[in-house]
Amino acid sequence: MMPDLGKYAETVLSSYAASIALLVALVVFSILRGRKVRAEMEKIEQRMSRNG
Repeated sequence: MMPDLGKYAETVLSSYAASIALLVALVVFSILRGRKVRAEMEKIEQRMSRNG
């Protein structure tokens, strides 16, 4: 199933690993940022509803 990469196997596999790690990090940071923004928006909405 895995193609024979020859002498470049280490380079190619490490590039794949780095790419996957960066994609996972971007997803995690996006989710965390979204939660933070949503919480801030809820606070603002509560403040606005109290003030009128």
